Amino acid sequence: MRSHVKIPAVAIAAALSLTTLTACGGSSDSASDGDNGKIKIMVGGLDKVIYLPAMLTQRLGYFKDEGVDVQLLTEPAGVQATTSLVSGDVQGAVGFYDHTLDLQAKGKQVESVVQFAQAPGEVEVVSKKGGGIDSPKDFKGKKLGVTGLGSSTDFLTKYLAVHNGVQVNQFTPVAVGAGQTFISALQKGSIQGGMTTEPTVSQILDKKLGTVLTDMRTPAGSKKALGGLYPSSSLYMRTDWADSHKQQVQKLANAFVKTLKWISTHSPEEIAAKMPADYAQGGKELYAKSIKNTLPMFTEDGVMPSDGPATVERVMKAFNPNLKNTSVDLEKTYTSEFVDKAK
Repeated sequence: MRSHVKIPAVAIAAALSLTTLTACGGSSDSASDGDNGKIKIMVGGLDKVIYLPAMLTQRLGYFKDEGVDVQLLTEPAGVQATTSLVSGDVQGAVGFYDHTLDLQAKGKQVESVVQFAQAPGEVEVVSKKGGGIDSPKDFKGKKLGVTGLGSSTDFLTKYLAVHNGVQVNQFTPVAVGAGQTFISALQKGSIQGGMTTEPTVSQILDKKLGTVLTDMRTPAGSKKALGGLYPSSSLYMRTDWADSHKQQVQKLANAFVKTLKWISTHSPEEIAAKMPADYAQGGKELYAKSIKNTLPMFTEDGVMPSDGPATVERVMKAFNPNLKNTSVDLEKTYTSEFVDKAK
């Protein structure tokens, strides 16, 4: 297990677009941010409950307590966060651990340094408008929503299909983001179903637009759908950056582990009250409920579950041609060095 770093954020650039970021991709200014004390972390959707620890750490003041200047940035999908990390626009990304395996197969060394979750937190919802999907076996010929092509929702949708006898070329993944764009696509019939997270799931159920087909918000749900724990949300970083900035990474790990412990000792309502008001699109009660539904996925200490990486590798190899015939060194996809010291 080597070290890779994901970086938290102290201020949000809500209006910053990916175009703006890529325009400065790999620039000396961006590359030196970590050296100058500022750490940029790109999150694959700051308002998603699965990535709640990023904003919550900022709101609790734990980054400041550790003496790190963190800037949190946001993109609709984890795959875009990964792109920003690899290009050097940011020093860390908050997204799914499975990207570290995908990147290793492409010759890029990235690792999880704090593991937020042990289950995907994802839900496959299907339309009530006669989508005709009663199980993943019915994905054939359907249009299914994912946050982005190449995202973890895309990965998991493909696995559910292949695992149930439907090949990846027999259905159409449609990039619809999350939140209102996902809900709108389902409402208009642009998709017959799709994979998304809280609070979008609770909003769909509240509006009676869809039903739950596959629920992976809990460890039990992950084991039922995927055959084991599936470590997902994490802070991951380029290994070379983490190795050369161990002090900064340790401070980030300290802050995130404190947040995960705080989450484990507070109610959904208390957690919701700490988050930005505009995250509760469906109202305070529904937002608190969406947090309650997702809480079982989070770890309390940031440690990678021992059997998690093997599950992710098995799932990814089931459909990913880049990984199918590739030997993945799982020890290089995560490290416990920093969270062990944080404990």
